[in-house]
Amino acid sequence: MNFETLDLQLSGAICRLTLNRPDRLNAMSLVMLRELVEAANWLDTQPEIRVVIICGAGRAFSAGADLKDSSRTQAETWFARREIAKAGSKMMDAIESTNALTIASVHGYAVGGAVLLIAACDLRVAAADARFSIPEVELGIPLTWGGIPRLVREIGPAMTKELVITCREFGADEAKAIGFMNKVVPADQLAHHTTELAEKIVAMPAVPVAITKEHVNAVSRAIAGNTSYADADVLMSSLASAEGMDARKAYIERRLDRKRKG
Repeated sequence: MNFETLDLQLSGAICRLTLNRPDRLNAMSLVMLRELVEAANWLDTQPEIRVVIICGAGRAFSAGADLKDSSRTQAETWFARREIAKAGSKMMDAIESTNALTIASVHGYAVGGAVLLIAACDLRVAAADARFSIPEVELGIPLTWGGIPRLVREIGPAMTKELVITCREFGADEAKAIGFMNKVVPADQLAHHTTELAEKIVAMPAVPVAITKEHVNAVSRAIAGNTSYADADVLMSSLASAEGMDARKAYIERRLDRKRKG
């Protein structure tokens, strides 16, 4: 498969899927969201691939949704805009339901939608210097992409409310302490530990591994429910609100000011 924003490398039963926009800190453009769906669908046609490691090229896992992606605003009809707004949720569903077991390998920053992509993965390994944040509320946007039910499922209601509403940054050790990470490893050993975990999974009998993944996912959906059906409409209305526009301008100004200071 040839992709514009992704890189796929196969090694036996293991696939390394790399978010490959390092010049944009792997910000998730509309093209990337759609290519992640394509990659997940293709992987499901390759039964010999048992584990997919999802990682980021360059200095970060991903800066989240690409707010500068002009293709998000070019659609002329309501239905076309709604399809664009659904792209994140479709990506999440595709990654979560992939037949192969998925492992997020996280280094550098993981922001907003990148945190949700990690939540859609089965297992998660972070470098000790990884940093996480969910800034949507500060940007005047409710967290969508089916993120709320998944975060409630992974870290519970109170911690989900705190991290989503306050938008505060948190590190790898806290991510592990709240149950979001399986393992935290030294930054220079991240690839080694992730590959080692993938190899352990490949060494297990394939059928019970696949059944366990499906069973756990089914129980998780029963617990957390599915409240993302209107996410696209919520996102569209939020992006169009005056308050949301003002919040995004203020957010960008604060970031530029921090850069100027140092």
